[in-house]
Amino acid sequence: MSRIALIAEFFVLFVALPLGYRFAPVRIPALPVLWVIAAYAWWRLVRDTHFDRARMWDIGALPGRAGLILAIFAIVALAIWLGVRRFAPELEWSFVRSNPGFWAIVMAAYPVLSVYPQGIIYRAFFFERYSAIFPSRWAMIVASAAAFAFMHLIFRNWLAVGLTFAGGLLFAWRYGETGSLATSSFEHALYGCWLFTVGLGQYFYHGTIANVGTALKR
Repeated sequence: MSRIALIAEFFVLFVALPLGYRFAPVRIPALPVLWVIAAYAWWRLVRDTHFDRARMWDIGALPGRAGLILAIFAIVALAIWLGVRRFAPELEWSFVRSNPGFWAIVMAAYPVLSVYPQGIIYRAFFFERYSAIFPSRWAMIVASAAAFAFMHLIFRNWLAVGLTFAGGLLFAWRYGETGSLATSSFEHALYGCWLFTVGLGQYFYHGTIANVGTALKR
């Protein structure tokens, strides 16, 4: 594919689609849209003879980095919890307290149904597909994080965008450093599950998850 075609594809997937979704007159469930884009990214990757498919599931890098991943997570998780406790105490543990059953479902389903598809798109596909556009390692990491954060405009709040840019830098760096989508997705899942647990989940869903949770409480 030519450089111009790659740039055009990049803008369609990572600029036009999020903007179109954000300003669509009708609210569409976010997860099916995510799965369709992830399926396209997966299809492109498996057709690429230069792509090492083991990157998609190899967990060999995780044991050697688990200690550092968990140490960084512990520090950041504490800071997030203290921030919620200080600035939005009404949200603290609100999801767990209001609907523990649905919270448990989200903890189990979120890494599989949301984190891994996002990893396919914003890490594995992004790094493999757009290396010609962002040739340096740090340009790729920053571009991946920016695209990841820009997608979160669909949630219509700047907290989601800011936190996902910071997280996107870490997750993209981890993928670039290990070449392991499983390792990067494990780290991503830790932070995502914590945000839902500590009480900030309402900033990271499109409304449909709340409707499901309400139904389960009845």
